[in-house]
Amino acid sequence: MLPNKEGQKIPSVTFPVRKDNKWINVTTDEIFKGKTVVVFSLPGAFTPTCSSTHLPGYNQLAPVFRKNGVDEIVCISVNDTFVMNEWAKDQEADNVLLIPDGNGEFTEGMGMLVDKTNLGFGKRSWRYSMLVKDGLIEKMFIEPEVEGDPFEVSDAYTMLSYINPQAKPLPLVTIFAKVGCPFCAKAKALLEDHGLQYEEITLTRQITTKTLKAVSGAATTPQVFIDGKLIGGSEALEAYLKN
Repeated sequence: MLPNKEGQKIPSVTFPVRKDNKWINVTTDEIFKGKTVVVFSLPGAFTPTCSSTHLPGYNQLAPVFRKNGVDEIVCISVNDTFVMNEWAKDQEADNVLLIPDGNGEFTEGMGMLVDKTNLGFGKRSWRYSMLVKDGLIEKMFIEPEVEGDPFEVSDAYTMLSYINPQAKPLPLVTIFAKVGCPFCAKAKALLEDHGLQYEEITLTRQITTKTLKAVSGAATTPQVFIDGKLIGGSEALEAYLKN
């Protein structure tokens, strides 16, 4: 049975990390001392659930976590630093610190090192998340010990709900824009002023004004969608945000 280590100190480990073409050592003290840290650990970079849901969920909700007292969000996986660095780029995970536990020392110290040789993975981490305050584990969410790769309790929403049940996730915002469009610049500035992250879709030869009209009913830019609802152009967005 995998151990729940609530109330215990995290393992003391030094992680060799490659940064700016140099090797540096990152210690658990540097990551955790004097901080409130959310950690989630997973079987491997670039694997399906890890890439489609687990890491993106924490990356997207990072601003909400920070508003609720979390200083750092850390992803730990039994992968080498080169793999973790490339995965961070691929995922555009700028809000999460990806730590390579290449030798499995931290994961073993947590009692979460499992054998996945049947998949050709060797030793990997079981999927879990935890809230750590000044190096002390306050809460752990450990996935049930069943066959396969369960993903039921270590997600970002479960952790956020534990920290603050009233916390509201940021809305999903998409903006259709055109290069050089001043109204698009205004809309993006409005979103940024309100602390809203957004996905920008730029009109191209493949994504044309016809595409935009089919999606929004209008051919002018910008067109902003929030949680799937069409808001409209920059003036409509400004009025929406005021309300």
